Amino acid sequence: MPRLTRRQALRLTAGAAASALAFPRLLRAAAAPDFPHGVVRGEPTAEKIAAEILASGGNAVDAIVAAALVASVVTPQMCGPGGYATSIMIASADGKKIVAIDGNSTAPAAARTDMFPLDDAGKVRGRIHEHGWLAAGVPGILAGLQLALDRHGTRKFAELVQPAIRFARDGFPLPAAIANAMKNLQAHFATHPGGKELFLKNGAPPAAGDTFRNPELADLLATLAQRGSVETFYRGDIAQKIADDFAKHGGLVTAADLAAHRAREVTPLRLDWGDGTQVFTAPLTAGGFTMLQTLRTLRALDFAKIPAGLTRTHTYAEALRLAWADRLTLLGDPDHAKVPQEKLLSDDYARECAGRVRAAVAEKRILTHKVDSRLAPGTIHLSAVDRAGNLAALTLTHGGSFGSCVTIDGLGLTLGHGMSRFEPVPGHPNSPGPGKRPLHNMCPSIIVRDGRPVLAIGGRGGRKIPNATLAALTEFVVFNRLMAAALAAPRLHTDGTVNLEPETKWPADELKALATLGYKVKPAASATLSAVSFDPATGESAAAMR
Repeated sequence: MPRLTRRQALRLTAGAAASALAFPRLLRAAAAPDFPHGVVRGEPTAEKIAAEILASGGNAVDAIVAAALVASVVTPQMCGPGGYATSIMIASADGKKIVAIDGNSTAPAAARTDMFPLDDAGKVRGRIHEHGWLAAGVPGILAGLQLALDRHGTRKFAELVQPAIRFARDGFPLPAAIANAMKNLQAHFATHPGGKELFLKNGAPPAAGDTFRNPELADLLATLAQRGSVETFYRGDIAQKIADDFAKHGGLVTAADLAAHRAREVTPLRLDWGDGTQVFTAPLTAGGFTMLQTLRTLRALDFAKIPAGLTRTHTYAEALRLAWADRLTLLGDPDHAKVPQEKLLSDDYARECAGRVRAAVAEKRILTHKVDSRLAPGTIHLSAVDRAGNLAALTLTHGGSFGSCVTIDGLGLTLGHGMSRFEPVPGHPNSPGPGKRPLHNMCPSIIVRDGRPVLAIGGRGGRKIPNATLAALTEFVVFNRLMAAALAAPRLHTDGTVNLEPETKWPADELKALATLGYKVKPAASATLSAVSFDPATGESAAAMR
């Protein structure tokens, strides 16, 4: 689709379409509902709480923090106050302040590069990096939420945590999907008192429709509310209780590890696409690096000019696969490993990658990479906009379902498995190490047009998050689609195998041709994206999720 200039787009505007296209390149939903106070999108119960915060005058950060705390209670398989990480992007309405909050987990001081022994197939023995006390590092979510609120919110933690306390204490009807996950993981829950108490009342997990309560977590959050912040979760009596349970069960996190942990406000990565458009995303150790690297390669390929069809799909897949090959071999915590960030995001490297892609497409072949496909269904993403046009995108995660599957006794605090996000191979840039932050897939992003933030977006779905976000932003930034079209467009995922969404109608001849080229092609669901937009010309907000 050819890209319209602003003048051409405005010339096409007439009659009833005038208001809908007043800011023509906004990501919009068809027949978007009216959100006079703004909106949060990403999890239904959390959205309702956020709407109340926005209606009472709270800003986007107030609303998204309250929503994240509620989501941490009502989607316990996805995330929680003991989840391993959050990644947040925040943009002021005037575009003068765009920041990232890094709330990633850190590995304990006792972590070693060879702490997860491998079997002959190269897999971690007993999957101890995924389930159990060694799988958990320092939980980062509460520190990230507190920092975002302290620096960019207008409300206090003590107020915004109250809905989460209510849901934890009073409970909520358990959806079938969560009940099934609890049933499948009950053997892990049964290994320690905290898991038995929370998930196995009378020795059995709750059934779908039962009211699920977590009174110990309610008490923990109420204590933090009374104290006015999450400080004692990391430095104080609560931190000591967490450390004691780690020590009791052979875990590595100590009170000193918790005390040393800090969330950080950091400078986002930025790509100036042109025509007044900039893409901002969270920096390493977040997944946006790979998305931006791929976008730079697509720009070097003049991707917008490639006609739809096999050539475009082949080009896109190879650009993405090159970025993933670099991600899985070269990226890690830049504070603890040599990571060639400047090179990988340079124009010279984008041109080099574009040349390799062009050659492969011309010769009808695929580039060879050795990668390990991996999925993890334990994440929630929320996007927020307030009445003034401030935007926020926030992702928070356990990692996999219920994370490490261990719960701190007496606190109702289930821990994420951030240590599973390290590569268990000694010497890798992303191998475990003391105080190191693991590479993760969260990819909160904000788009700015003509100096004003207009879109916040991100997703849930493990390794599919950066690729799904890239797919939507390719439609929005490269092909100038509107919101409904950008989120509805077919998505391709690859970190090895090529996954095509089964509900989309890829041409049969293209599917056959992709297989002939050598791709392993299979139908698979994409990540779920949540987006909000703001039109500076009209003050209108819109939201979408797919």
